[in-house]
Amino acid sequence: MRLPAARGPITAALFDRLSGPPADIPPPPVPLGGLALADDDLQLALFACYELHYRGFDDVDDRWEWQPALLTARATLERRLEDALARTVPRPAAVPPGRMRGALAELAAAEEETGPSLSAYLQRESTLEQFREFVVHRSIYHLKEADPHTWTIPRLHGGPKAALVEIQADEYGGGRPERIHAELFRATMTGLGLDDSYGAYLGRVPAITLAISNTMSLFGLHRRLRGASAGHLAALELTSSQPNRRYAMALRRLGGDSAATCFYEEHVQADAVHEQIAAHDLCAGLAAQDPSLSGDILYGAACALALERRWAEHVMTRWQRGTTSLEDDLVAGMSPA
Repeated sequence: MRLPAARGPITAALFDRLSGPPADIPPPPVPLGGLALADDDLQLALFACYELHYRGFDDVDDRWEWQPALLTARATLERRLEDALARTVPRPAAVPPGRMRGALAELAAAEEETGPSLSAYLQRESTLEQFREFVVHRSIYHLKEADPHTWTIPRLHGGPKAALVEIQADEYGGGRPERIHAELFRATMTGLGLDDSYGAYLGRVPAITLAISNTMSLFGLHRRLRGASAGHLAALELTSSQPNRRYAMALRRLGGDSAATCFYEEHVQADAVHEQIAAHDLCAGLAAQDPSLSGDILYGAACALALERRWAEHVMTRWQRGTTSLEDDLVAGMSPA
């Protein structure tokens, strides 16, 4: 993956500096105010900073990962994201450890009642081009699925750590490379005629898609947010099985073969188990170990659900207008820039 095109003054300055050797230079300016969750420039800049902790960019020196000036810039971008989440997502009240599992289920159920059902639309009505668009959005996370939450493993101990490792082991295929969920998703992309290379469509997705991944990285990379990371994962697992069943049905309706639908069918089964482990063993167990993290756990879950709702609203609104939900209209012949 190479650096994408800049989307504004932040990424223009950042990418210009990342293209050269690491140096102790002033960080790019980050203006205050504005709608951070919808700011393409800010979200892409933060995504690029985080990506240096994952697989990086072919045209960026790996030594930039821990360069102090870049970390200073990233911290400013992170504050903007955290402030936006705090303004957007009401913080749920903390609950006793014994109530954690029920509280997470209540958050998930409330979101299902209020948010737009993108999965139902895909199952019954979407065109093949719209499903391909959906997959392009999801590729930003699914091609590194589980990695953001894995950062949380060394920040835990005892039962919660064992629970997270159990979930992540399944995500990584249980030792079988061909069963790694990111690899299964690549097969879905290939079956749809999309480029399955890592980060191929980074330059095509809007700010809200990037914000979803950035929030996972924010929570995973900061020990102080380990509770939020655990809750975020639990929310994903609690709201996964039924939508993935619908995605598989949609893809079969649109002509997808078993290789293309395997990713979604795998999640129907795996996440029905994962949701129990995540809610009880991980989150309730973590709250029992450290009751002060109870509110953070529920807040992380609430952030996951709220961002997913905003993303679905963006996609559905664009489709109802008859336009693409991506950053360009090259849907039918989609190929990376």
